[in-house]
Amino acid sequence: MLNELAKEIHEIAVEHGWWDTPPNFPEIIALCHSELSEALEEYRDGKANLYFECPYHDTRSKCPDSFDGCQQGKNRGCNQRKPEGIAVELADAIIRILDYAAAEGIDIDEAIVVKCAYNKSRPWRHGGKRA
Repeated sequence: MLNELAKEIHEIAVEHGWWDTPPNFPEIIALCHSELSEALEEYRDGKANLYFECPYHDTRSKCPDSFDGCQQGKNRGCNQRKPEGIAVELADAIIRILDYAAAEGIDIDEAIVVKCAYNKSRPWRHGGKRA
C-alpha cells in the first residue's frame, strides 16, 4: 500500500526536478527534520491542523473562507489555496520519507510490518524508559 504511494510520490518529485541532482541521505534527513520543525511551529503558533492560505497574501494571513472572496488571488488568476497546518507539515515529512524509500528501492511496507511486529514484543516503555 505505501510502496505504491511512495512510487507515485517519487514520480512527482522526479517530474518536478527534485531528483535532477539526487539529494544525499544527510540532506533527506535534514529536510525531514525541517518539516517536523515546521509542524512544531504551527503548533506553537496555535494554528489549526489544516487551513488554507492564498499564495498572494502575506504568509501569516488566511484567505477568506470562500476563495471567491479573495480579490488578491482572483485578480491574479489564482484558483488554488495552499494547504497549511500541523497535518500538512506531518504529511510533508512522510512524503519526503516515502520519496526517498522509492528512490532507494526500499520496501517500506515490509519495513513497517516487521517493525510493528517487533514493537509488539517489546516490554512496557521498552524497559521503563521515560521518553
